[in-house]
Amino acid sequence: MEKRKIKNLNLFTIKFPITALVSILHRMSGVALFIFMPFLVIAFCNSLKSLASYEVTISLLSTFPFVAIFYSMLWGIIHHLIAGLRHLLLDMQIGNDLIMARLSSKSVLVLSFLGTFIVIYLV
Repeated sequence: MEKRKIKNLNLFTIKFPITALVSILHRMSGVALFIFMPFLVIAFCNSLKSLASYEVTISLLSTFPFVAIFYSMLWGIIHHLIAGLRHLLLDMQIGNDLIMARLSSKSVLVLSFLGTFIVIYLV
C-alpha cells in the first residue's frame, strides 16, 4: 500500500513567490476596480446634479470608510496599470528569465505603492 502525501491546501500557510503575488494582486485589483467603479461613477453623476447634491456627495465621501475605499481604488488603478504593462512585456517575451521576472515584480510593488503615496500627497 502506497503512502499518501499530505497536501497543504491552506493558502495562508503557502509561501508564494513574488511573481505569483504580483499576478494575484493584479487580478484582485482588476476585480476590485470592476466592483467599485460603478459606485464612483454614481457619486460623480450625483455631484453634477446641483450645488446641494455636490456638497452632500463631498461630505459623504469625506468620511473614513469612503476615503479608505478611495485610497485603495487609487492603489488598485496604479498597480493594475503597472502590473498590466509588466504582463504585456512578458507576453512579448521581454523579461521572462527568472532574475528579470523577480526584479520586475519587486519594481511593480515598489512603484505602485510609491505612486499611490505621491498621488495622495499631491491631492
